[in-house]
Amino acid sequence: MKIPASLMALAVATALTGCQNFDSNALLQSGAQAYQAASLSDAQVKELSVKSCEQMDSEAQIAPADSVYTQRLNKIAAALGDNINGTPANYKVYLTKDVNAWAMANGCIRVYSGLMDMMTDNEVEGVLGHEMGHVALGHTRRAMQVAYGTTAARTAAASVGGIAATLSQSQLGDLGEKLVNAQFSQKQESQADDYSFDLLKKRGISPLGLETSFEKLAKLEGGSASTMFDSHPSSESRAAHIKARIEAGK
Repeated sequence: MKIPASLMALAVATALTGCQNFDSNALLQSGAQAYQAASLSDAQVKELSVKSCEQMDSEAQIAPADSVYTQRLNKIAAALGDNINGTPANYKVYLTKDVNAWAMANGCIRVYSGLMDMMTDNEVEGVLGHEMGHVALGHTRRAMQVAYGTTAARTAAASVGGIAATLSQSQLGDLGEKLVNAQFSQKQESQADDYSFDLLKKRGISPLGLETSFEKLAKLEGGSASTMFDSHPSSESRAAHIKARIEAGK
């Protein structure tokens, strides 16, 4: 039996709040948002990604065009290509000591200067190839659905008082942060690693940098520093996997 979307939305909202006294109209709106999160179209995901990336950029210190970081990234971008499965790629450097890099479904690719300081150009190519893999394989699309659904859940909770929330600038920033810190599954991480390896080979780039980037991250994991790959599998095992592929020649 197919349940009408409006009834399912109300059920979701009610379950999220767990309250007996609520504003049904506000909850219905919030529930509809939660229901929509699970069925966001590619166009909607990209639209949210554009807005989230713009908000993230507005809060970050972006390396200027004449920066050594930007010049390095331009070289790396030329090697990796200007699109991800047909979606135009947009590369920028955030000036921060943090070690991180990420990409969104709209082709927004960001790398932190802290990561570039500890890695060679070839290693950055490997890392960004991995992030591009998450986009190409649909992982960031699903991460956006989860992040948007969480925002909808908070809206539903707030609606108990009759307050109907919308995506404000702060919520867009929060949405971006959730995507940046998204924890992908072991399978998704492995798939993105292999995507990067294949992309590097296809573009005539040595895949060795992908292996050594994981080796460097593995050293960070051994200390107290938080890295972009704190989730499973470990960077050490991922480096071993890429090394095996290099030695096998495929």
